[in-house]
Amino acid sequence: MKNIAFLLALLFICSTSTSRAQQTINKEKSKINFHITGGGIFKVKGTFTGMQGDFHLDTADLQSANFDICVDAATINTKNNKRDTHLRTSDFFDVEKYPKICFESSSITKTSSGYQTTGNLTIHGVSKDVEIPFTFSENTFTGNLVINRFDYKIGEEFGTMRVGTEATVTITCVLN
Repeated sequence: MKNIAFLLALLFICSTSTSRAQQTINKEKSKINFHITGGGIFKVKGTFTGMQGDFHLDTADLQSANFDICVDAATINTKNNKRDTHLRTSDFFDVEKYPKICFESSSITKTSSGYQTTGNLTIHGVSKDVEIPFTFSENTFTGNLVINRFDYKIGEEFGTMRVGTEATVTITCVLN
């Protein structure tokens, strides 16, 4: 009987370790989509890719769940090379000085419509506490938030005539 209990415990530990080890980010499928108004009359849509970091989510044990994830700021893609090149300069994201956009969670809670993570979002060298409501289904985290670019000192000298203030962001993190 002791041997059976030992084997069951060993299987449980191994399956738990395996599920955590499998929480690696699929860099090809994971991305951040955003849109922001341009000139007050049209939307500029784009993506960031190159997502990597630590993703630990056990929905049965949210106390031990945490995220520490970054994307490569230089991967910004709005399907306009001239605009993308400008967005990478010190006028906006300054990717030479601030190569990563990162989020580190401080808590993850269950909500009526899914989950919410609270944590520190760092963009352009500025860190702010944010809340990201999200769902998690079929190994895919999908979260949404609105970011005020002035909070992160992005493109301040351009005001709001050419570029909107708030970007609507959708994070899709697919796990292998």
